[in-house]
Amino acid sequence: MALAIGQIVDGEVTNILKFGAFVNLPEGKSGLVHISEVSDSYVEDINEFLKRGQKIKVKILSIDEKGKIDLSMKQAQKKSTKPVEFETSKQNDEMSFEDKLSKFLKDSNEKFEQARSRENFKMAGQRRNK
Repeated sequence: MALAIGQIVDGEVTNILKFGAFVNLPEGKSGLVHISEVSDSYVEDINEFLKRGQKIKVKILSIDEKGKIDLSMKQAQKKSTKPVEFETSKQNDEMSFEDKLSKFLKDSNEKFEQARSRENFKMAGQRRNK
């Protein structure tokens, strides 16, 4: 079976670089998962998410005329049909652990970025005043 765009396949991480990871695919092919396609959350260090030799599922995003294959881990994940918002405790109880964790990480990252932005703004003001 030939590899096709949109297909989800199993692969094995063969090499990890700062910008992404190379993955061996079926039929002896290989492709690249760019760091932006590893996770829905911000990935500063790809080594925190992937290890050499790790088996992963990837979605084929594109195949160019030279045979270069772009892959995505985050698009290969099954999307939850459950709502992610914490509106009621009943809804909270119905959420899967992965959804709760995803929501927590998203909220934490947003709060962290807001705090960092405020701190940078304060530091810039102090520099101007000197």
